[in-house]
Amino acid sequence: MTSPEFLSRMIGLIVFSILGLRLGADIAPVIELPTEGTAVIFSLLGMLFGIIVTPWITVRPVRSIRNNIYEMPVERLVMTLVGLIVGLFAALLATVPLSILEGPLGLYTPALLMLVSAYLGMAIFGGRSREILESVSQWRIKGLTARPSIASSRKLVMDTSVLIDGRIVDVAETGFLGGQIIIPRFVLSELHRVADSSDPLRRNRGRRGLNMLNKLQNNEVIPVRIVEDDFEDIAEVDNKLVALALQLGGIVMTNDYNLNQVAEAQGVQVLNVNLLANAVRSIYIPGESFPLRIIQEGREQDQGVGYLADGTMVVVEKGKNYMDRNVNVKVTKLITQPTGRMIFAEPEYEAHN
Repeated sequence: MTSPEFLSRMIGLIVFSILGLRLGADIAPVIELPTEGTAVIFSLLGMLFGIIVTPWITVRPVRSIRNNIYEMPVERLVMTLVGLIVGLFAALLATVPLSILEGPLGLYTPALLMLVSAYLGMAIFGGRSREILESVSQWRIKGLTARPSIASSRKLVMDTSVLIDGRIVDVAETGFLGGQIIIPRFVLSELHRVADSSDPLRRNRGRRGLNMLNKLQNNEVIPVRIVEDDFEDIAEVDNKLVALALQLGGIVMTNDYNLNQVAEAQGVQVLNVNLLANAVRSIYIPGESFPLRIIQEGREQDQGVGYLADGTMVVVEKGKNYMDRNVNVKVTKLITQPTGRMIFAEPEYEAHN
């Protein structure tokens, strides 16, 4: 099957050969050379020019435009077409009075205005497609819904660790999160790479992240949007997340302590799911008692360790004697750190003695 590039070369060869033949015949008297010889030389040059140049002015620009259209996000493609229509319509309204002008102005100005308006419409609507669609979406929500909506203008930019962790799904379904969840395409790509890893542990983590993403997309409480914005000049995904949050005026959601620090250093607000988990854990103050099962020895002599239902570690002094038993313990000290909360206690029986 003949390729489009080869076909364009053949057409260019014929067309430019004829043009060269005609040009050579016309220019021969001016440069005082034999007409036939000059025409043949120019025809050969036209053939060579047609073979080399034709694909660059026909097939390859069309192929480049086609690839850009295929790779362009759908929202931007739609808004670019809308911008083209709006630009042409605006130019059409202006061409009627311009066309009555006398001379070259009336002949060429309308066509030039159509080209300029079409370009400006495509550039404006395509470049600001996200903001335009978000504004239209907010107007539609305000106009159609009669009940209070939890949607707000804030954008929650998710990183890979939050999706793999999965707790954000439960938090989103409770309705405590307001705004819109943003999943960057480069985060999805990283998640797919993890899911395709040869390491079974990494592979399972990646698949869990994809499963959590599907649950987020299917929830009816908070909208989820995947954005195509990328930063080719930035290699690290964490830095891309910070750049995207700065661009959108959004908030980074993460479990990663290092990303937390980097984002805050650049003035980006961060929501750390671990801090949220610590904030909603059961709170016991010194002097309170509760039942606990001691399941292992502690680091220090005679210590025992147990865990609350939310995962909080409880270190029990003199708890080694109660291994694998349920015992009432009394809180003596509470330590809260960015990585979690730890409770120190002692058996209530020991405390009374």
